[in-house]
Amino acid sequence: MFLTAEPVVKFVMTLLALGFVTVWVVLISKIIELSRLKRRLMAEDKILNESRNLDDAFQRLGDEDYLGYGMILAVKAEQERSRDIMVDRDGVKERVILHLERIEAAEARALNKGTGILATIGATAPFVGLFGTVWGIMRSFTGIAASHATSLAVVAPGIAEALLATAMGLVAAIPAVVVYNHLSRETMQCRAHVADLTSGLMRIVSRDLSRQALNAPAPVLHLRSAVDA
Repeated sequence: MFLTAEPVVKFVMTLLALGFVTVWVVLISKIIELSRLKRRLMAEDKILNESRNLDDAFQRLGDEDYLGYGMILAVKAEQERSRDIMVDRDGVKERVILHLERIEAAEARALNKGTGILATIGATAPFVGLFGTVWGIMRSFTGIAASHATSLAVVAPGIAEALLATAMGLVAAIPAVVVYNHLSRETMQCRAHVADLTSGLMRIVSRDLSRQALNAPAPVLHLRSAVDA
């Protein structure tokens, strides 16, 4: 049916077949990516929960591939910029949170990369297949009019070829929707793990700032006696 179909219908079928292959390529690649990332994020979260302070966490994470490593670098950079105003602990925390939120947002964009095409295939494939069907049926009826033959044997092959385009559209669209929903759930789980990293790192930062406040020397007050006055 494909070989005897009209050129436009052939193009539509080829496009839908490529869309079907794309769905499974994206599924396999994202499952591998998200499963590795999930295991790494869980390991990082465990390290942060076991770390006593920021330097300890930095040494234990010492790998540039870790997301937590980049987060700690951002925290250290902000602490360095705020060295002369460390007494304002609330301000330091607020600026650190802003840095971590930007890193978290960038990671969320990276996690969603590649899934947009699944939504496009799922939404458009049935209509692309329908276009191929309509075109094929139009050509079949045009052939009937030209040959002046109304036999079902004459029109059936062309209609069957056209309907094949609709079937291929559904074959491409249904897996795309299912895979997109599955990857969306997996992505949400990874984003939750990233949020856990942010929370764990902020707990460490809060503890470090509290230690600095407790270890800071008390201010010396010089009081004038009544006799001196």
